[in-house]
Amino acid sequence: MDNVESVKSDIISIINDRQQVTYNELQGLTSSLKISESTLKKGLEELEEANAIASRSSGGILTYYMLQDEQVLNRVMIVEDDKNINKLMALSVGKGFNITQIYDGKEAMERIKREKPDLVILDLMLPGADGLEICQSVKTNPALTDTTVIIVSAMDATSNRFKGIKYGADYYVKKPFDPTELRNLVTIFLKKKGKRFDPLIDLPNEEKISAAVEKSVKATSDYGIGRLKVEGLADFADRFGSDSGITILRLVSQLIQDNVKESGGSVFVGFLDADDFVIAGDRAKVSKIAANMASEFNSVLPFIYQNEGYKPIELGIEDTYGTEMPKLQLMYSPIEKSDLKERRSEILKSKKDENTIGSYTYEELRRMLGSNDLDVIITRDQNGVRLSIGKGKRDKDTE
Repeated sequence: MDNVESVKSDIISIINDRQQVTYNELQGLTSSLKISESTLKKGLEELEEANAIASRSSGGILTYYMLQDEQVLNRVMIVEDDKNINKLMALSVGKGFNITQIYDGKEAMERIKREKPDLVILDLMLPGADGLEICQSVKTNPALTDTTVIIVSAMDATSNRFKGIKYGADYYVKKPFDPTELRNLVTIFLKKKGKRFDPLIDLPNEEKISAAVEKSVKATSDYGIGRLKVEGLADFADRFGSDSGITILRLVSQLIQDNVKESGGSVFVGFLDADDFVIAGDRAKVSKIAANMASEFNSVLPFIYQNEGYKPIELGIEDTYGTEMPKLQLMYSPIEKSDLKERRSEILKSKKDENTIGSYTYEELRRMLGSNDLDVIITRDQNGVRLSIGKGKRDKDTE
């Protein structure tokens, strides 16, 4: 069965039923219909061109999203003082949106308040008012609750990415940007069917993490799996509030996704709904990403602490922030295959049919991956993401 029009109908039916589906899942579901891979790719390409679906690579997995058929064009405001870059951004976003191009920060501030765009693409270095000021103004204005902000900047991302996320930016893209990535982000933010797109919680879920665990159990010694944990997040969130804790998780999420993309892909990342992420793939590549992550996180830590009121005292070579500051650290813990197999075996004993594994729950995954002491718990609903202090942290505090 290689009729592209018929294949497109099948693809739409599959994605619409699930609202989002990975390329590998599509391959598996369409292979039973005798659809060749070349025809599948052609169908996906034509559906993306028609704005029926959109794709995004996240956590090393290519995912396709079902888009809503909007009767009214979404309003996109591009705020960039360089006219050539502004034009490139407009061309990247493409047709299907009502695009306004602005070159001055002060004008942008006034027009955003008045016109209430659906999405703002925002440079940081602007005449009149800087991008971070505009972002904070948008995200603290109750009348602009539904306005998405994507920062696209060539400025040093070490501090500005953190500040942008802290001020409520929905995503931070480094220049030079990939036009396709920018268009896909805008499209998915504005047109994704179902719950609102969130780059933190839209990392691969427990079903995908389960598949990564199974692959790790069966793979050769070159394939590794481990946890990337934000040590001290519970104390940090306890001191400065849950929103500050979520900001740290969003920062780590974007750092890890950028590092996976820059590594050339083929590395899997998932979020364990706590203070840690799971990362799996070629052992050498995973170790390199983990080392880069630790280095980048350490670089941004001074700005995180300063934002919470800890001012450095100049002591020549080193700065000190005082003994009461909650310490944050990004730690990578590789998981030995023997330990993973042993924990997995215990969990499988409780399943009715050990031969039909299916998907593990987040609780089972944490047990297998050695993440039992829940210091932080993430819950999500239609109102967004919430962070609470977990049992593990409360138990430690009462010892």
